Amino acid sequence: MRLKKIQAVLWIEVALICGAWAPTAALAEHLDLDEIDVVSEAIPALDKNNPSIAGDTARLLSEKAGVSFYRAGGVSSLPVLRGLADDRVNVQVDGMQLISSCANHMNPPLSYISPANVGSLDIYQGISPVSLGGDSIAGVIQVNSEVPEFAASKDKLLTRASLNTFYKSNNNARGVNASASVANEEVYVRYTGSTVEANNYHAGGNFKPAGQAAVGKGWLDGDEVGSSYYRAINHALAFGVLRNNHLFEFKLGLQNIPEQGFANQRMDMTGNRAEQYNLKYKGDYDWGKLEAQAYHERVRHAMQFGEDKQFFYGNAPGMPMDTEGKTTGLKLKASMDISERDLLRVGAEYQRYRLDDYWNPSGTGMMMSPNTFQNINNGQRDRYDVFAELESQWNQQWLTQVGLRSSTVKMDAGNVQGYNNGLVGMAGYGAAANAFNAADKSETDHNIDTTLLARYTPSSHQSYELGYAMKTRSSNVYERFAWSNTNTMVMNMNNWVGDGNGYVGNLNLDPEKAHTVSMTAKWNDTANQDWQIKAAPYFTYVNDYIDAVACAEVGKTCMARMDGFSNLSLDNQSARLYGLDLTAKKVLSEGHALGHFTATGLLSYVRGENTKTNDDLYNIMPLNAKLGLQHKLGAWNNHLEVQMVAAKNRVQAVRNELETGGYSLVNFYTSYDWKQARFDLGLENIFDRKYADPLGGAYLGQGATMGTGVTHGTQVPGMGRSVNVGLTLFY
Repeated sequence: MRLKKIQAVLWIEVALICGAWAPTAALAEHLDLDEIDVVSEAIPALDKNNPSIAGDTARLLSEKAGVSFYRAGGVSSLPVLRGLADDRVNVQVDGMQLISSCANHMNPPLSYISPANVGSLDIYQGISPVSLGGDSIAGVIQVNSEVPEFAASKDKLLTRASLNTFYKSNNNARGVNASASVANEEVYVRYTGSTVEANNYHAGGNFKPAGQAAVGKGWLDGDEVGSSYYRAINHALAFGVLRNNHLFEFKLGLQNIPEQGFANQRMDMTGNRAEQYNLKYKGDYDWGKLEAQAYHERVRHAMQFGEDKQFFYGNAPGMPMDTEGKTTGLKLKASMDISERDLLRVGAEYQRYRLDDYWNPSGTGMMMSPNTFQNINNGQRDRYDVFAELESQWNQQWLTQVGLRSSTVKMDAGNVQGYNNGLVGMAGYGAAANAFNAADKSETDHNIDTTLLARYTPSSHQSYELGYAMKTRSSNVYERFAWSNTNTMVMNMNNWVGDGNGYVGNLNLDPEKAHTVSMTAKWNDTANQDWQIKAAPYFTYVNDYIDAVACAEVGKTCMARMDGFSNLSLDNQSARLYGLDLTAKKVLSEGHALGHFTATGLLSYVRGENTKTNDDLYNIMPLNAKLGLQHKLGAWNNHLEVQMVAAKNRVQAVRNELETGGYSLVNFYTSYDWKQARFDLGLENIFDRKYADPLGGAYLGQGATMGTGVTHGTQVPGMGRSVNVGLTLFY
């Protein structure tokens, strides 16, 4: 026994020194995507083979209160947790905390795993355990592929296979997903592949004049949303070995996105190739559990003007933009029961990120030649974390969790140059490049995260959870190192929020520090089978919130604009967000000849304010609700849904954000399961309602997007009526 205690102490020391942590499921809300039980799920998750998803993994989160989406490309939506989005959310794909390598954030983490490869989703909003990761203030989203399956004995072979195909009428989205696995008692191999392709989608009515998309381009109808097409191919290979209580896994991911249009960006993705290598270990010991992980991702990303945007500007054939990103991570976590009451988790994490963002010369004019424009040259962002977390089950009623994480973030970048450093004046590059090169670009942030949480369960039909978290996020590479402030064309290219404005970074940004208080109250019948109500109010105050400001406020001089958009920079300010998430369900009938009926409801409200400027925060989803009626009769499942969204009239003035009107949509989904097959049918926006997407951003889907002909004033619309069908075969 003494030897085992010594071993446990040694493992703790190794965890604190050498590595980092792999995910834990404690206190998570788990969404099982394989089997949807309408009785026990208050808001059921979308099935991963649902044709409505059409390749966009983020859509799997759409049935969760407090979750909304920034519109991006067809497979690149950005999830928003309670008003905070993008890098403020810690998104992990099979334990890899990936980083978007693009000035427009066209390749967010969830775009690197196809819905067909998703086995589970875990969402932590606001109050997330420190053992789940750091460098974020909004919460954590964990997306994991299928867990390995092994045969029951040596003389048996376990095989699985599925084939799924789908079609979506509105944008002719079509795709195929395939998976196959084979395993004996100790070894498994699984392959998952997917391909999806779609044309531009159509709104529920004309939102602009019909006409030629751009000079030399095709015709777009008044209801056609330009630059919303996409095509993506993903391959994933997993290999695992199970020996006694030790599991070793290696996963390889390959992605190729040949094209993806962006309706709220001035350029489109013309290529995104990524390779991911992921090695994981999980082991059970007498003293507890050990989890280790090492991963590496390499991204090669390209942007250019797509088929709906003007290509030639004078004698310049487009504006090629290339990005190379490399992310390497190490994690190690040890979990041990130090008493019958207390579970201790300790660990460490290291992440190394490198980015080069360069734009080759185009044409012979002085504006875009003769040099390669270096937007980010050898951008560096390294993070070193250690954490400790104690979870205590005091009795059957009380559980507490206390955690502390220390994080050191080091950032730096090399010298840069413009297309033509000799070009002077407000459109030139030389002065801005020289000023950036002369500045001290290195920065080291020492960040602290802490979580305090208590859960009280007085009986089987009620529970209450109260928590406080202080979370910290350092700026990303583009927020800090985007340097050109004298050229509108260049500033337009650095825009990761889809508002059509131009941005220049700020070397003096401090980390964001968010203080969140959240409560969750849940009431249900004793067996949790008949009814359930869950309410979650929350409040977040962010010190040094990174928000948009006029260039002059941070000592920069930017070109004035006449197209309704603005050239902006970033600065530390302060923000306040508060709101309520409410979910409910009630079984209406069961055991009846007509089947099992369940009513569901979801309501989300968030208010976001910049407390320094008294401006509203950007892209805050207005009050919204969903009412659903679910029906199950044998192998037949139906879901009628009404989605209601209030008008958005609180908008951010500094970003020229547009107001949007309220709307309601009616959707219907049905599926039928056989032993080895499933058929899906969905009718979305049944009444073909025309509406502006509150988080859709500025419409830049067509025309001379780098000129002044595309003016401010049109919001990206939502999709009109669509009939979606899917067929899945199992073996």
